[in-house]
Amino acid sequence: MSRFVEVSGIRWHVQAAGRGPAMLLVHGTGASTHTWRGVLPILAQEYSVLAVDLPGHGFTDSVSAVRGSIDGMSDSLAALLRALQVDPRYCVGHSAGAVILCRMTLDGCITPRTILSINGAFMPFAGATGMLLSPIARFLADSPMMSRLIARCACNPANVARMIAGTGSTLDSEGIEFYARLVANPKHVAGALNMMANWDLYSFKRDLPRLTTPLALMVAENDLTVAPQQALKVRQIAANAAIYTLPGLGHLAHEEKPALVAQEILKICRVS
Repeated sequence: MSRFVEVSGIRWHVQAAGRGPAMLLVHGTGASTHTWRGVLPILAQEYSVLAVDLPGHGFTDSVSAVRGSIDGMSDSLAALLRALQVDPRYCVGHSAGAVILCRMTLDGCITPRTILSINGAFMPFAGATGMLLSPIARFLADSPMMSRLIARCACNPANVARMIAGTGSTLDSEGIEFYARLVANPKHVAGALNMMANWDLYSFKRDLPRLTTPLALMVAENDLTVAPQQALKVRQIAANAAIYTLPGLGHLAHEEKPALVAQEILKICRVS
């Protein structure tokens, strides 16, 4: 079921399905609830699943730069969960979504039994890329004209297919079409840029050793967006982290092989 909920000045788009213990799904930068389309129905056979469009993404309202940060996103999502009276037993996050879930747990906003990360983007970009990414994203996010221009250029299915291929994943025509619709929306483009511009992973990394909740790192071996080797660094930092490899898949592993990834999620939850 898809619906809208207004909390603390943000009109959220959420999807809910299933019955049983609560499970929260959080997408990564530039995606939306569509990313769970193949996974959610399988998980809903055993759990009461809630998926959200993050602020500025999909059908959820845009937010200020402050609320687009890791802390801001986490606080806003925590307020939504309180309003919905959802206390997730298990949390699944893709890429930046995994960071938000860990931040919420560190801050005591949620107390899941396990956090499941699919290609979690936990580490800051190294070198010049890391130094330039936020300032460039901030410049682009501050210009409505640039968001419209990026949307106009990026929404071509051929361009979208190339972007997806650059993540190490291969999606079917339906998956390409979903992303083409997203990037054709200047509001969504601006929301993704706002999130990138205000993403402080250095502060988050300093706090990560305090995470005591079990962290299941599901790592796709062909991920070209988040290097699989990052998971080794995270496991050294987070005491209760364990690595689960997804052979032959890329950054969007859960969209490439949703049944396989959903069954892996269920398997991890059953022993947690």
